Amino acid sequence: MNSNRTRTIGLRLTPEEYAKIEARWKASTCRKLSDYVRHSLLDKPLTATFRNQSIDDCLTEMSLLRTELNHIGNNFNQAVKRLHMLNQIAEFRSWLMAYEVEKITLFNKVDEIKKQVQKIAEKWLQ
Repeated sequence: MNSNRTRTIGLRLTPEEYAKIEARWKASTCRKLSDYVRHSLLDKPLTATFRNQSIDDCLTEMSLLRTELNHIGNNFNQAVKRLHMLNQIAEFRSWLMAYEVEKITLFNKVDEIKKQVQKIAEKWLQ
């Protein structure tokens, strides 16, 4: 953030005007609306992006898979922590069985990620 920016401009817009500016901002590479407006007002170059729905869908799926992997990783870490606290062999056997289920789930999710990455790679190579 530029600390030399001490002046503000207040501007009132109709909902339609705001929606139009917001749509243009979201179609640009600017992360903040203020950056987009500043670039527009000061005639600085703006880069517009073109959304690819199939890539957006892949990214959404990848985000969901990442969340699931985080949950699986947390469960695994909790199981390992518990392993260190076990006192009886029976508890250890039940942990091993649960670990095998988590391992299979993890490997399945990793395979899904590989497939999604392959889809993205194929799309980008077109």
